Amino acid sequence: MTRGGHKFPLVVYRHLLNRWWTPMFAIGLVMFALAYEQYNHPVYRYISWRWQLFAGIGILSVFIGIFFLVIRQIAYIQPFPGYVKLVTPFMRINISYKRIHKTTTAEIRQLFPPKSMSGWVRDIFQPLASQTAIVLELKSFPISPVILRMFLSRLFFKDKTPHLVILVKDWMGLSSEIDSFRTGVNPISKPVQKRRNNSILSRLPRK
Repeated sequence: MTRGGHKFPLVVYRHLLNRWWTPMFAIGLVMFALAYEQYNHPVYRYISWRWQLFAGIGILSVFIGIFFLVIRQIAYIQPFPGYVKLVTPFMRINISYKRIHKTTTAEIRQLFPPKSMSGWVRDIFQPLASQTAIVLELKSFPISPVILRMFLSRLFFKDKTPHLVILVKDWMGLSSEIDSFRTGVNPISKPVQKRRNNSILSRLPRK
């Protein structure tokens, strides 16, 4: 099996889902409290649908919160020899290096000026404004752009040209691995080779 590079979590998905899983848990707890109150009420406890409704909403809310908490861990980008794998909760695509025209970097606020966003969207993405993103300038999209825009956040697209905006915490590490794989140098093998060289040198007699 071909060994790939590191998995770099996609910051956009983690940021969005982090805003939702805790409120869903909170809603679930509130619904459970209301269901318990209804169940212990001297009259309403005999009207079973009332407390069962609150309990059902609570269970659904907690389940959705757990779902958001889990799927935020499976959104990442990973370089491989020959291609880059982009994985999101609802999509997995491979982007060949032959399809990549060039890579550039820019801050999110330069790619997406705050004035171009509506009020609530601007408030959500304000914490990401100063972070640096990698822009994969493509010769063409790997799949239909309609499907891509349907399943990817708007922060993956700065305009209508073929490209993808990739926001990860360690953007320098991702950029380095992509460049290494594109030039045919496996960045993962370097530390191993270095350790081997050190091991050989350590065996030489010292003067």
